[in-house]
Amino acid sequence: MKKNSIVILDFGSQYNQLIARRVREMGVYAEVVPYFEDIEKIKEREPNGIILSGGPASVYLDDAPTIDKEIYELGIPVLGICYGMQLTMHLLGGKVAKADKQEFGKAELLIDDKKNPFFDCVPDQSQVWMSHGDHVTEIAKGFEKIAHTDSSIAVVCDTNRNFYCVQFHPEVTHSVYGKQMLENFVFNVAKCEKNWSMGNYIESTVEEIREKVGDRKVILALSGGVDSSVAAVLIHKAIGDQLSCFFVDTGLMRKDEAKKVMETYGEHYNINIECIDAEDRFLSKLAGVSDPEEKRKIIGNEFIYIFEDQKKRFKDADFLAQGTIYPDVIESQSVKGPSATIKSHHNVGGLPEEMKFELLEPLRELFKDEVRQVGRELGIPDHMIDRHPFPGPGLGIRILGEVTREKADILREADDIFIEELRNEGLYSKVSQAFVVLLPVKSVGVMGDERTYEYTAVLRSADTTDFMTATWSRLPYDFLEKVSNRIINEVKGINRMTYDISSKPPATIEWE
Repeated sequence: MKKNSIVILDFGSQYNQLIARRVREMGVYAEVVPYFEDIEKIKEREPNGIILSGGPASVYLDDAPTIDKEIYELGIPVLGICYGMQLTMHLLGGKVAKADKQEFGKAELLIDDKKNPFFDCVPDQSQVWMSHGDHVTEIAKGFEKIAHTDSSIAVVCDTNRNFYCVQFHPEVTHSVYGKQMLENFVFNVAKCEKNWSMGNYIESTVEEIREKVGDRKVILALSGGVDSSVAAVLIHKAIGDQLSCFFVDTGLMRKDEAKKVMETYGEHYNINIECIDAEDRFLSKLAGVSDPEEKRKIIGNEFIYIFEDQKKRFKDADFLAQGTIYPDVIESQSVKGPSATIKSHHNVGGLPEEMKFELLEPLRELFKDEVRQVGRELGIPDHMIDRHPFPGPGLGIRILGEVTREKADILREADDIFIEELRNEGLYSKVSQAFVVLLPVKSVGVMGDERTYEYTAVLRSADTTDFMTATWSRLPYDFLEKVSNRIINEVKGINRMTYDISSKPPATIEWE
């Protein structure tokens, strides 16, 4: 890492990489490293500032994640967020205890020191997002309280050493002026300059790919979605025909997906791509399986086994490339810190122990909107870049319970109608992700004076910028009625429709 950067120490918060994303949006390079990163490596990076992320632990427990106190002696500004605040107070002589009144969700921030540069352009009162069971009961020497909520010390600082600590999460959109406070730390306190862009990212990543791959070969599962498409074009830019792509038709794809992908990439982009018909293979493996985690891992493993089969044909292929992005990683496992597993993703959570490939994941540190920025920089057309996300396990996790060919066919048709109507009404680009879920529930209906007993389906549409948090889309009632009527009338097997109005958190965007 070059000078003029921010280092983020990961203590396991689900939002740790979101902090990096916020900083990179400002035009400043940021990188997440494990909380136990060697102090000498941190010094070698020569960062302008250090941010300590949140995390699920309690600082006063014996096995709590901690850091070398020398970090506070480097002369580098430090911002502690949530757990990072509690750890700073704990290590520097303050006290932290379990709170009598825990705070989870929205809270009102009240500023005590309105002249502090940390609060430039921040109103005296604003909404912030809390997520803590512990709180600071005694501030460390040299610090002063500069903001509070009704039940906690919310912000403290030591202006002589440029240390700031916040109890809330400024990185999430629910903290209305959180991004402004982060900017104030990055520019007013850490004195960073804007000198980083997606162009820089592409240039450095292309060089990293070339250095890692050398003259060896790479194969990639190209689904046609945003992530795999951008990964394919980026890798192709780096190594050209050393890349071979395969579209795996799992039988769990969107309607006519195989045809569209082969036409787009085979004919228009001249990328080496082959279609593998694996529908029977996936559906037979999924027969009788209802547990969502087991389904995800079966699908993930089967993808790898297919590519191991391909390696027999391409014996000189050493790398398996994947369009893994950061929300996939952070929800599946802790890569750089002790974060909790939410659900495994086929790219990162279902790999067999003895995989015969090295992984190449050039988008692993990026969020969805950043991936789209990279795609535009690479010249990929907007109609490809703006596609809604489609999960690697496909319809396998949108069919709740056991997956069958009949259910997949039903869901494919229903989903196609929903997406078609979103486009017809000019709503597709206004929502972040939309799809249909098929429930393992049947109900009684009446069609043409006859009794029916068929499946219930759910429309799901979410609005988000980073896919770490999301709200449900406020789609017009008339539109929902039209979609519901079309699906019930045109898709044999569904006789009841509902609309999902849950947000993330506490729900996830996908149902499984």
